[in-house]
Amino acid sequence: MSDTVADSPTTGQKFTAETLGTFVLVFFGCGAALISGGDYVATGLTFGLTVVVMAYAVGRVSGGHFNPAVTLGAVLGGRLPWNQVGIYMAAQLLGGLLAGAALLGIMQGFPDFSAEGNMAQNFFGDQSALDFAWWAALLLETLMTAVFLWVILAVTDERNEVNVALGPLAIGLSLAMIHFASMAATGTSVNPARSIGVGVFAGTDAIVQLWLFVLAPLLGAAIAGLTYPVLFGQGATPVAGSGLSFGGGRKDQFVPGNYEAQWNQGQQGGWGQPGAAWGAPPQQQWGQPVPPQQPDPAYGAPQGAPQGAPPVAPGQWGQPAPQQPPAQPGQWGAPPAQQPGHPGQPGQSAPGHWGNPDGDDDGRTQVRRPD
Repeated sequence: MSDTVADSPTTGQKFTAETLGTFVLVFFGCGAALISGGDYVATGLTFGLTVVVMAYAVGRVSGGHFNPAVTLGAVLGGRLPWNQVGIYMAAQLLGGLLAGAALLGIMQGFPDFSAEGNMAQNFFGDQSALDFAWWAALLLETLMTAVFLWVILAVTDERNEVNVALGPLAIGLSLAMIHFASMAATGTSVNPARSIGVGVFAGTDAIVQLWLFVLAPLLGAAIAGLTYPVLFGQGATPVAGSGLSFGGGRKDQFVPGNYEAQWNQGQQGGWGQPGAAWGAPPQQQWGQPVPPQQPDPAYGAPQGAPQGAPPVAPGQWGQPAPQQPPAQPGQWGAPPAQQPGHPGQPGQSAPGHWGNPDGDDDGRTQVRRPD
């Protein structure tokens, strides 16, 4: 277990992985649309292939989201805690904006290039060649994102018997399929970071229309994340702080550090004590009797001292005034008894407990290592 915790990616590494993955997705996907003149096959396959490549490359670090909608669907589907959402989405927006800026600079190499309405941005209404209505664009983007998230949650479901190493391939193909079905209508978003990354450089009209390509993907992701457990079952235990709990795991017991393996260990053998999960009443360790308990007459002195220990002399600091009854176990002012091997003892902490910067999610969000 200690090796697992030590090898867990840090928050900074996850931020870097999401920034890089989103940069590659937007730069190559929108770059293919610009260079090819909007060719369906070239653009659709490029977006799909970038997801496959980057999920294999850095998915082990962050789960390979590269999309705020995927992050929202993952947290509502029980795959990621809420306290990671801000980090993921900030990294994705940064990666998208860096890609848009890079494309803007590189496209200046073409004579008479103008970024106004020409940055592979998303569109609807009078900005669309087909004059696609706004409400239809909203429905289309919402539906496509929901399908995209259902696919992601399904192929990464631990009950799925298909080799998990094939998950990024299915996800990338589904993104290419989505592009083939919607490029002429909206330019295909299903990703707020992709839309914002290039849209802010494409002029006022593109910026005004960005609201739809932020709202629709997030709405579709929320629908998929909330309905997947209802439609297909939850599968693995949701990580602590995910779903609609907003900072809590299971309501009946606390799950330290969001590590599923540690939760299972706590259910079976406890955190340093057999037979009880962390936070449950202490039990006797294997082969060791619990030392006898008695109240200590010294005010504020730790309890649990063996019988026969020398009492504190009257008048010593911390000794109650004469004729006052000594503090009883559990009474106000008397610290609770501490058991050997319990994580509450000074100097000890359970693996994945608060303070572990890496105990924030279980890596099941998009791509996982094969078992």
